[in-house]
Amino acid sequence: MTDAADRLDPHQWVRTLATALDVPTPTQAEVDDLLALAGSAAHAAERWVAPVSTWLVSQAGLTPADARALVERLADAAAGPRS
Repeated sequence: MTDAADRLDPHQWVRTLATALDVPTPTQAEVDDLLALAGSAAHAAERWVAPVSTWLVSQAGLTPADARALVERLADAAAGPRS
């Protein structure tokens, strides 16, 4: 297990991965949308659904904002009517 002191700063990790993938580093708004998307997916089903959902929406080419809206709609529909 990696000691916390040995880990990269999370923002540095994202920049490093983006550079390695030759893609733009996400904006803070995009990160916020992706985190909300992951949270909605995990709460609608199970934790492991969060990373798989983010991968699926990236494969579909959706923007983080559009992906968040879609996942939130699906999660709300899965929850059923509220009392």
